[in-house]
Amino acid sequence: MNEAFAFRLGWSAATWSLAADAPGEVLLGRDPRASGPSLLAAVAAGITAAGLRPVSLGVLPTPAVARAVQTRGAALGVVLTASHNPSSDNGIKFFTRGGRKLTDADEAAIEERLPAAPAPQAFPEPAESPAAQAYRDWAATLLPAGALAGWRLVVDCAHGATAETTPAVLRQLGAEVIPLGIAPDGTNINAGVGSEHPGTMRATVQSTRAHLGLAHDGDGDRLVLADETGTLLDGDDLLTLLALDALDREALPGRTLVVTEQSNLGVDAAIARRGGRVLRTATGDRQVIARMRAEGATLGGETSGHIVCGDLSPTGDGLVAALRVLEVMRRRGEPLSQLRRQWERFPQRTAAIRVRARPPLANLPVLSAAIATLEASLAGRGRILVRYSGTEPLLRLLVEGPADADVAAGLGQLAAAVRAEGIAADD
Repeated sequence: MNEAFAFRLGWSAATWSLAADAPGEVLLGRDPRASGPSLLAAVAAGITAAGLRPVSLGVLPTPAVARAVQTRGAALGVVLTASHNPSSDNGIKFFTRGGRKLTDADEAAIEERLPAAPAPQAFPEPAESPAAQAYRDWAATLLPAGALAGWRLVVDCAHGATAETTPAVLRQLGAEVIPLGIAPDGTNINAGVGSEHPGTMRATVQSTRAHLGLAHDGDGDRLVLADETGTLLDGDDLLTLLALDALDREALPGRTLVVTEQSNLGVDAAIARRGGRVLRTATGDRQVIARMRAEGATLGGETSGHIVCGDLSPTGDGLVAALRVLEVMRRRGEPLSQLRRQWERFPQRTAAIRVRARPPLANLPVLSAAIATLEASLAGRGRILVRYSGTEPLLRLLVEGPADADVAAGLGQLAAAVRAEGIAADD
């Protein structure tokens, strides 16, 4: 990822947009990592070279950029962010009209244009139109004025893009906010803080007797909560809590929740008991959103904390999800520790093995045999998931079953099979 590539990608995305007869401005945002400004300028220069007008929204959470694309009728949205990854990484996310993520076909069409991109030109700063205030003002309308008066909340922004948005919105609603991770310096994003490292947030909830704690990742599209005891709630907890509340109010379209293959089977059981259904997709919030649209569903997400409230946002939004949970707590008059007890997890264990290569899983006979054996032993009582990470050199393993001892043994068998294949980086 460098400026020359960013220029070419900006040009390719803009020419693809124009070919689809989608003229208009292109809105750009970024998280505060140090490489963001130069990469954003390069993308903007490529967009300009293609004939579209780039407008920088400044440092802004990814879902705020998606919302701006939707509300302003922009042709494209671009976000410079590596999400939950370290500050040394960076990436580029795109949104098309309506704030929608690109499809696989869209991405392939843009990639096909890369060889035709012109040589990089000068990278002048794009026009600016800061959008953080508009996003804050909108988010603050999602609860009644003063709704959080008397609430004490610990808020960890991961030294990321939400540092100037989430705490401000919660304070505007009346909450006492104890902030963490709100001093981005370009190099500390996600460093020991945020949704990937919630330990300090949990401890602070306990020491300050807060009502709850919340943590975002670097670009603000994830949410992890801690209840008043400091116990963590992940995406499965939050999705189940929100779905059960909506089912009770007859407010879940199609009585349907959309999750990924990573979600615990306990989610399905809890939703079924209330007369709802759970649909599963491949891993990735893009797959979740696509299935939600196809089914007319308005709630979906991932275990990692991507929560998509489709009636409010075109993509996962950590702040919106937090406000929805707070709304349920206010309506029911129950603490988070009580609300989270509405479902039980099936025993589950996971592992992530760093790999030196990513051959197709079907080409790994030892691992394939171990998977088949384990699937046969769990038949109907659990599940297995083996997949490569989409962003890191990792092979992720998941085993779920009726008893923790069985799950632990199964995970050990899979890990041993991976190492027997010789692809583990630490072998």
